[in-house]
Amino acid sequence: MGTNLTDFPTLKQESSVPPYQQIELLLLEAISSGQLKGGDRLPAERELALHFGVSRMTLRHALVRLENRGLVAKVIGRSGGTFVQGPKIACDLSRIAGFTEQLKNNGLRPGARVLAAVEQPADDELAKTLEIAPNTGCYRIDRLRLADEKPVAIEQSWFPAERFPGLIEHDLRGSLYLILDETYGERPTRALETLESVRLSRAQAELLGLRGAQPGLQIERIAYSLGGRVVEYARDIFRGDRTKVTLWSGLDSNL
Repeated sequence: MGTNLTDFPTLKQESSVPPYQQIELLLLEAISSGQLKGGDRLPAERELALHFGVSRMTLRHALVRLENRGLVAKVIGRSGGTFVQGPKIACDLSRIAGFTEQLKNNGLRPGARVLAAVEQPADDELAKTLEIAPNTGCYRIDRLRLADEKPVAIEQSWFPAERFPGLIEHDLRGSLYLILDETYGERPTRALETLESVRLSRAQAELLGLRGAQPGLQIERIAYSLGGRVVEYARDIFRGDRTKVTLWSGLDSNL
């Protein structure tokens, strides 16, 4: 972290606001203003407590409140500490948009690392989902999605190989939906999506830059073309601390 403790003001001793709440507000202001950025590690609890002139219990009260708001996260271990969280990524399920577009809408720079891109026969369940015959070829594409070069999600997608020949030969680091649209003329126009809270495996947590057991958000999706045919089945697992879901609801579909 590049922030010096001298950059933080001290507490107002005569204030009616409790010390833990003053600390919470001061750190919140530092995060909001960009003085503290995502990934910054806060000074040790002992140093912060001495600076603010409070007990470590009072300081921890403030940090727990910030952690509950998703603004900081505590990491255990030799290289652990309390880290400032980056801005949450708003996934808008009211409209069909690939993850690349979602990140751009959040003001983040999208990126991807391809973990696997293979052709395989579809088992009975996958074939039913993709609306193809069992043992028919399909492409599986696994990617680690990046926001401003930091991992935020693990994507696993399946596509009918017969309808998208040569798909895995394309540059898969960008928008797959754009490839479907420009190369095959079948951009997804609607999707059935389900959300589920999951516990990340150790391997998933490591890929996402997390330590230990962490919560994640899984979005399972079946995407359809304008003609009503299935073009993709996907399971996306997001960092729970970096993701929030938005959804418009109401009777007026034009809103």
